[in-house]
Amino acid sequence: MAPETGRRRGWFRFFVATLFAAAAVAGQISSGTNNTTAAVAVNVGVIVDMDRADFAGQVWLSCVEMAVSEFYGSHPNYTTRVVITARDSRRDDVVQAAASALDLIKNVQVQAILGPDTSMQANFLIPLGEKAHVPIVSFSATSPTLASIGSPYFFRAVQNDSTQVHAVAAIFKAFGWRQAVPIYVDDAFGQGIIPSLVDSLQAVDARVPYRSAISPSATDDQIGEELYKLMTMQTRVFIVHVSPDLGPRLFVKAKEVGMMSAGYVWIITDGLTVFLPSFHPSVLRSMQGVLGVKPHVPQTQAVLNFTTRWRRKFQRDHPEILDANLNSYGLRAYDATWALAMAVEKAGAATYFSFESDKTKKYMVGVSRNGQNLASALLGTSFRGLFGGFALEADGQLRASAYEVVNVNGNADRVVGYWTPPPAGELTTRSSSKVASQLGTVIWPGDPGAVPKGFEIPMSGKKLRIGVPVKPGFREFVSVSTDPETNETTVTGYCMDVFEAVVKTLPYALPFEYVPFAKPNGESNGSYNDLVNQVFLGNLDAVVGDITIIANRSNYVDFTLPYTESGVSMVVPVRPDGSKNAWSISKDFRGPPSHQAGTSLWFSFSTMAFAQRQNLVSNLTRTVVIIWCFVVLIIIQSYTASFTSLLTVQRLRPTVTDMSELLRKGEFVGYQEGTFVVGLLNSMGFSGDKLVSYNSIEGFDSLFRQGRIVAAFDEVPYIKLILAKRCSEYMMIDPTYKADGFGFVFPKGSPLVPDISRAILNVTEGDSMTKIEETWIGKNNKCPESSTSPPIGNQLGLNSFWSLFLIAGVAAVSALCIFSVMFVYEHRDDLHSNPSFWRRVLNLFKTFDEKDLKFHTFRDDRVGNEINLADLNVMTSPSTFSVETTEFPAGSSQKPITPPLDSPSELNESTEPRVGEINNMDSHPNSSVGGVIATADGEIITSRVF
Repeated sequence: MAPETGRRRGWFRFFVATLFAAAAVAGQISSGTNNTTAAVAVNVGVIVDMDRADFAGQVWLSCVEMAVSEFYGSHPNYTTRVVITARDSRRDDVVQAAASALDLIKNVQVQAILGPDTSMQANFLIPLGEKAHVPIVSFSATSPTLASIGSPYFFRAVQNDSTQVHAVAAIFKAFGWRQAVPIYVDDAFGQGIIPSLVDSLQAVDARVPYRSAISPSATDDQIGEELYKLMTMQTRVFIVHVSPDLGPRLFVKAKEVGMMSAGYVWIITDGLTVFLPSFHPSVLRSMQGVLGVKPHVPQTQAVLNFTTRWRRKFQRDHPEILDANLNSYGLRAYDATWALAMAVEKAGAATYFSFESDKTKKYMVGVSRNGQNLASALLGTSFRGLFGGFALEADGQLRASAYEVVNVNGNADRVVGYWTPPPAGELTTRSSSKVASQLGTVIWPGDPGAVPKGFEIPMSGKKLRIGVPVKPGFREFVSVSTDPETNETTVTGYCMDVFEAVVKTLPYALPFEYVPFAKPNGESNGSYNDLVNQVFLGNLDAVVGDITIIANRSNYVDFTLPYTESGVSMVVPVRPDGSKNAWSISKDFRGPPSHQAGTSLWFSFSTMAFAQRQNLVSNLTRTVVIIWCFVVLIIIQSYTASFTSLLTVQRLRPTVTDMSELLRKGEFVGYQEGTFVVGLLNSMGFSGDKLVSYNSIEGFDSLFRQGRIVAAFDEVPYIKLILAKRCSEYMMIDPTYKADGFGFVFPKGSPLVPDISRAILNVTEGDSMTKIEETWIGKNNKCPESSTSPPIGNQLGLNSFWSLFLIAGVAAVSALCIFSVMFVYEHRDDLHSNPSFWRRVLNLFKTFDEKDLKFHTFRDDRVGNEINLADLNVMTSPSTFSVETTEFPAGSSQKPITPPLDSPSELNESTEPRVGEINNMDSHPNSSVGGVIATADGEIITSRVF
């Protein structure tokens, strides 16, 4: 009986309120007749839910009534008067809302309808209003799907939900969260926001791995079952978009199952946020730390005054309701009514408001004669309302406005930031960063001070399923073995050690288990692409192994940073350099026989020449010779070092040095089975019939020994392993073709990728990576070094010493120029002694050919020193002095004569040597002595004394 009595009282209150509204309008019309000739009454319907627990229907209806009263109080001379007729939609009943609209249009002949409450009801009313040309003006239906209907008779005086999702995305960007699970009511209101929400999150590099839809009629047990499912997932950020009836039950249950603890993030949309003041304190205690967005209401004096007037009027009209709250939807209802009254006045100037009957009886309603004019007037209406500027776009949607970011703390919500839409409706970094810069201190669920990272490995859930490849060869990277007795699978290798080292550096625990990608018989279950695809399909949580990062795979999964060297190179066999033998020295005597003979003679006689002690007269000559001796010294030493290296150092040469040579000759090449290298070779121009695969180092070696391939292409990590075992047999040849190395595979948008990538950097920069490489790759490396490029010829040539020859040439030319200038200057008088030019040149060359007795080398400064042949004969060192004599044939009339030497004074008086005279060539005791011995006729017998 109690519920039935309450319902009767509700209807009685609704009836009384309607009578008061009609009386007020009638009084306004009667009072207006004193100033105007006649005021046209225009019927407008209002459809709201009068049975809501939060009394929102009564609140909104009171705001509509106040708007009508205050509008015409401010405009008493208007020729039209809006008359409100209210209908109850009865607990969001779509059929009842449609029946109420049909009754208003058919029986009351309303020219417009304000409402209904929900988007699902509006979805039914919009076609009806379009058929009757009756504008539907909604102040609470926010679903973006309503705009897609494209009806010219639907107008939304409230923000579209597609606007607030940008504010939600800005919060994600501010805190760096990468995943979110939307929890929404499974109706038009909840479903309509999902496409816009997913798009906005993707714009800030966040993804939606799962969508949780809850039925509007779900029980508490059903809600708890869905929440338990969410607890087993990694994502800890939830966006709640449900009705005010479902929201409180959801959060009470979340508190009960432990999902309001530390590490969780809850964000609610304005569908719940604007009703927070109406929630019971027990519900608010379950929502501590929740973030929410709601339209920003400017706290102007007009809003404050209206709130005071509304509270006074509502308490007078509904004294039995004590906990009603005015929210933003009530303010929107006030502005929508004000805009409709202005549009009615504009449209009323053209024609009277009436209906034309439906002659076809197709829709059972008439068509408003002034409906099109009223719709056009609404689009052109703009004014300053309680929410600020009111103006509709061409599609009938309200222009975007600012949002508040609030945080539930205690028994109320606290504003911690704002989001302002960018110009032209564009989401920019500036608007997004504005949230981050203005957010205040946020109280988080369970741990007020720590910002949740947005994901967590659920300890109560399953471990991460890490797929690993199964392959017969290159087991140093990944090795999968099964114990035949215990049937236990063991996974080891270079990649496993790197991954486990990375996991140890994470700031949180990451339980996992290896899942070999194998058939029941232990063989591989597919290629590497097939294994990566298992992550995309959701069968595996990640893949660890020698998986190369390539562009095609990154379209379906996310890779971490690479942990190995990158690139693909060519490997070819090597052969010893055959030049090292007993005749290696003959390499310096190459050429035709004449050239080899000349080289041999030159080496022989140059050695004799360099062994002599030449008498260098000029300092310029000495300078040139010093430089040249330096050049010769370097050349001799370089030749000695090069020849020593040729005889002692082991030299290996590749059999092939250029990939184009392989293509030109149509040679067979090898590649590792199951890798992406085969696609790379095809793109290079190798045909499929020229490609031979291998799956182990032994198979690689066998192909070369059997002569089936002349070169192989593989990734650098595999080549390093091959060279570590066979460095004396194979060589890696440049160039290296670009590849991104090995990486770990995770699903698209996985929050683990950034943390794993940072951990990889820490591992690769430390000593642990070196130890892992030594364990699996370097421990078998017995070769001193491995070549990564073909050897370059190291024989010495002229180009090796061009700088030395340049210095020697410059010195010689400079000395010649200096001497020539000095000589010409000293004998400049001889140039003028003969008028003929050629005579002058000839005299100059004769003078040049004569001995310069004034040069200090030919002067004897030892006065009184007599030298004779007897003195020369007693010299003990033939290397210091030697005498050359000329023997005459028997019977010759010319005989050598050796007259006694004159006195020193006589020697100094004449510059010309006399017969039998020996001139001292140098006054220094160790210098050579030169002179002449002549016959009586003056003929020279001996010419030099050394």
